[in-house]
Amino acid sequence: MAHKTFIKSYTRRDILKAGAASAIAVNFLPSRVFGANERLAVAGIGVGGKGGSDINGAGRIGDVVALCDVDFRRGAGAAKNFPKAKRFTDFREMLDKMGKEIDACTVSTPDHTHAPAAIRAMRQGIHVYCQKPLTHTVWEARQMRLEAEKNKVCTQMGNQGTAMTGMREGVEALWAGAIGEITECHVWTNRPVWPQAPGVTKALPAQAVPDHVDWNSFIGPAKMRPYNAGYHPFKWRGWWDYGTGAMGDMACHTANLAYMGCRLTQPTWVEPITVGPINPETFPAWAVIKLTFPAIKSRGEVDFFWYEGKQNGKKKLPPAELFHGNNPPASGSLMVGTKGILYSPNDYGAAWKLLPAPGGKAAPEFEKPDPVLARNNKGDVGMKLEWAEAIKANNPKLALSNFNHAGNFTEAILLGNIAMRVGEGFDWNAKKLQSSNKKATAFATKDYRAGWEI
Repeated sequence: MAHKTFIKSYTRRDILKAGAASAIAVNFLPSRVFGANERLAVAGIGVGGKGGSDINGAGRIGDVVALCDVDFRRGAGAAKNFPKAKRFTDFREMLDKMGKEIDACTVSTPDHTHAPAAIRAMRQGIHVYCQKPLTHTVWEARQMRLEAEKNKVCTQMGNQGTAMTGMREGVEALWAGAIGEITECHVWTNRPVWPQAPGVTKALPAQAVPDHVDWNSFIGPAKMRPYNAGYHPFKWRGWWDYGTGAMGDMACHTANLAYMGCRLTQPTWVEPITVGPINPETFPAWAVIKLTFPAIKSRGEVDFFWYEGKQNGKKKLPPAELFHGNNPPASGSLMVGTKGILYSPNDYGAAWKLLPAPGGKAAPEFEKPDPVLARNNKGDVGMKLEWAEAIKANNPKLALSNFNHAGNFTEAILLGNIAMRVGEGFDWNAKKLQSSNKKATAFATKDYRAGWEI
């Protein structure tokens, strides 16, 4: 697709990078968002399932020029909505052939291909919107953050609760000291809801690859194995090779309020309190994980607890006394402080209320502070609009779940998955991405199949 420009000596990419300070840049804003004359050229990598809503949302901020999916039977909706977009099944081919024509792209593939696709795009100067969890490994999360900064691109992770006013108000309440000094965070989920241990514990038998599936591109950087419908679609989430299990899938939603509001960084200690039987193929049936975050200038040490799955039919949950009589919902979070508890019975932290401190009888009195964070409250679409605003202003910070926040957040959360595999507590040196426990250090990254390296 040829780019339209007002001044021939500039490319659209040059002007988008020039930022709001350039008078020329104003003419290159997404017209549906900003009412300007020129539009972003947008591509989608992974356009079935959640990827369908992601590319549709991105279609509101620009012209969709390319679509990539390993299975266009699942991506049929996007293909129908954007019939002029060129189609690919391998994102490497798409970016090689059309990278210079693409300003921004969404990445909504299985977890194990997020970083290979997103980093390849960012290195070509393409702004990236990537689904949660940001990456498959701890090392990849670090690289995503560094590559975004190095290439000066605007980014956003797709944890849509970040856009909600309630979540941002909860963050501001924690920052303002609504519950006093924060000492603990407890986050739980209704996941897993896909096949994994104990029902699935070994590789699946080979089946014929359907004509509509590019199996090589689905496997991507992972070790090649025969096709089976038990891997694709969606069921990949429970397999170590492709997904990040319940913690990767949902902590980037449900722990977002805690991570941002408590100003968490990287843990120095990670411990599996309890973990279901481990096998080489799938995530365990249940787990309770503890991450200890060191004290910083604005707060003391914080212990973060994650709960997932069921053991003998009983759901893993925080201690009952922390709920003060409230019936625990399927997913939610509790931030515990010296003056009270901030309780969110919500996947996204968008709804919350104050409870008494442990052992206390009265919830703390609190008056909402003046807003610190910009208000969005448009959910999933709002995340794309905010991303477009960041691109417009050449200011990555305008997208609240940019890869600086999302990279640090994902990096910390995925250490919990390492704890499940190691089976014992370990120290963690975030600066060096290593532990005195050699197994923990090894699980921070992975081997990549030839041709799919980062």
